Amino acid sequence: MPASPLSSAQEARKAIADRLGSIRRDAELTGLELAQRCGWHASKSSRIENARTVPSDADIRAWCESCGAPEQAADLIAASRSAGSMYTEWKRIHRTGMRRTQEAIVPLYERTRHMRVYCSAVVPGLLQTPAYATAGQLSHLLTVLSLPNVSLGVLPFKGRRKLWPVESFSIFDETRVQVELLSARVIITAPGEISTYAKAFQDMSRMAVYGAKARALITGAMDALG
Repeated sequence: MPASPLSSAQEARKAIADRLGSIRRDAELTGLELAQRCGWHASKSSRIENARTVPSDADIRAWCESCGAPEQAADLIAASRSAGSMYTEWKRIHRTGMRRTQEAIVPLYERTRHMRVYCSAVVPGLLQTPAYATAGQLSHLLTVLSLPNVSLGVLPFKGRRKLWPVESFSIFDETRVQVELLSARVIITAPGEISTYAKAFQDMSRMAVYGAKARALITGAMDALG
């Protein structure tokens, strides 16, 4: 089962903090000496090095310059920005409106050639219709089943399961995983973690039913809803 996406973001922050700590030790400076060189409060170096405070770009530059390693600043700033984009609260993503958020992600969808989506609680966004909240959605899934470029699998309620539902996620080719939590979106780009999600998707796919069996489950759900 995939590791917690939040823990992945935290690990990325911890890795940056560890690198900054290594740079300080290589410079043979104490945390207090570093803070004095940077003009910081005495505790700031410790908070950054222990991943309790997220360093700004200026903080990273000052840290590296004070330790005699200015050449390492650019890579660390890039890594810090990447870690910052891994975990983003929905309220921050949507603060400028839903339309701008949706338009911003269009290029990602356009360049993706193989997209895999797992949802345990709702119909995947790409398959949702305006009638989703009423009665039109299940009939649309029956239409989607026949599309040549779509493989729609349904996990039955009955039957032995080796992997229980996890958070909804989308895999874009082999380059990115997007995980949707209740409060935030998490973006994963580390190859090892992408492989973990790909394996989870593969395992779920083996438990799902397709074609006529999937159609029977959908029509059964439609009949139950009356």
